Amino acid sequence: MADDYLVRIGKLIRDARQHRGWTQTQLAEALSTSQSAVNRIERGNQNISLEMIARIGEALDSEIVSLGYAGPMHLRVVGGRRLSGAIDVKTSKNACVALLCASLLNKGRTVLRRVARIEEVYRLLEVLNSIGVRTRWINDGVDLEIVPPAKLDMDAIDAEAAIRTRSIIMFLGPLLHRMDRFKLPYAGGCDLGTRTIEPHMIALRRFGLDIAATEGLYHAEVARDVSPDRPIVLTERGDTVTENALLAAARSAGTTVIRNASSNYMVQDLCFFLEALGVEVEGIGTTTLTVHGVPNIDVDVDYCPSEDPVEAMSLLAAAVVTESELTVRRVPIEFLEIELAVLEEMGLDHDRTAEYPADNGRTRLIDLTVRPSKLEAPIDKIHPMPFPGLNIDNVPFFAAIAAAAQGKTLIHDWVYDNRAIYLTDLNRLGGRLQLLDPHRVLVEGPTRWRAAEMMCPPALRPAVVVLLAMMAAEGTSVLRNVYVINRGYEDLAERLNSVGAQIETFRDI
Repeated sequence: MADDYLVRIGKLIRDARQHRGWTQTQLAEALSTSQSAVNRIERGNQNISLEMIARIGEALDSEIVSLGYAGPMHLRVVGGRRLSGAIDVKTSKNACVALLCASLLNKGRTVLRRVARIEEVYRLLEVLNSIGVRTRWINDGVDLEIVPPAKLDMDAIDAEAAIRTRSIIMFLGPLLHRMDRFKLPYAGGCDLGTRTIEPHMIALRRFGLDIAATEGLYHAEVARDVSPDRPIVLTERGDTVTENALLAAARSAGTTVIRNASSNYMVQDLCFFLEALGVEVEGIGTTTLTVHGVPNIDVDVDYCPSEDPVEAMSLLAAAVVTESELTVRRVPIEFLEIELAVLEEMGLDHDRTAEYPADNGRTRLIDLTVRPSKLEAPIDKIHPMPFPGLNIDNVPFFAAIAAAAQGKTLIHDWVYDNRAIYLTDLNRLGGRLQLLDPHRVLVEGPTRWRAAEMMCPPALRPAVVVLLAMMAAEGTSVLRNVYVINRGYEDLAERLNSVGAQIETFRDI
């Protein structure tokens, strides 16, 4: 029991240190101790006094370490406040996790610029570190350096971290080039109903990968004499499925054609990164990708993913539901054009700047100013489609926006089994949402939001939608256990506070 306690404390300290962007050496200097002592503490291999825990908590400015308790994080929201000023969109969460997986293709040093500092990224870093990949935050914790070992130690994989992220499934594509046999924990992530990995398997079998699932693990074997002899047709135009196929094709000799591919934002960023590794990819932005593989990739690469269109939509929705004038900067417009077209028809008052390039040199950005608007429910239903249609992850935000509009809006989330159900949590805050079936919800507005205390939905986007409604509700609301929000958003409460929100982070003692 004592050993388990030390391991838990060590993990808390490691997470807090990484969140601050410090190395073990930097923490050791702050504590006037050695890097090896910090390493032993973080591994749970050293007894640690309450005094030392308090000193570490002070050095890292981390209440969770000073308490020595891995309690859930909550948000206290004082609503009814107007937002103002300007806020920047962070880099794409989904692109960052894909690029972390893609770094396994490269034998050289990978530097990723402005990486999203979110729980999903931290979990993948824990997995990468556990199998021997060296990672460190550089340039004041803004950028991430990744250096792989000559040989990965898959037997040492951090299974606890792996099962907390569905992104681990994208290790399959790179790993099939590095070893003939390996085991990978089951993929986890948001609770969005059953999400089969069979489309991944159908694509990766063409590269010789065979998977057997037993006792919480994927047991993988690779037949080296198998390679695609005709175009791969994906049975699902999914983002991670396309990315896994791309990762497998990147180091496969010859040319691989992938059809029915997703052309979404994170897939495009992955393609741009592969090009930086020397892999030629034709058809970026279309549903047919032609990959000219490079069997051996050993280059030093420096790449910055583009901004996150779903975060941009979150910030836009925050302005709408709080009836605020807010400028959202660095919006990747090509991945929000349909959403903005729908909002224009609903009556959104906004301005946009001329387009300018993202740091990857390829994605088009704008600055978008949203003003208080009298919205009308759209005539047609809100439903997602593969890019360039309305993004599936942006659909939940229309529930909050529709609740602010006059009339009834039908939202049809045909992709996920449970997400429409979670949107009805808005009824706890004064919303009028009627669940028609597991995929369709009818929203009636306008809404007089009211404060409430409630648990956070177990899915990322509905959780943020609830937070936005709390920001619009007069009075004080409490949203409990917001880990799922931290999985996908960096310092969201603090950043919203910078433009006028009043959100306090706290934990139970």
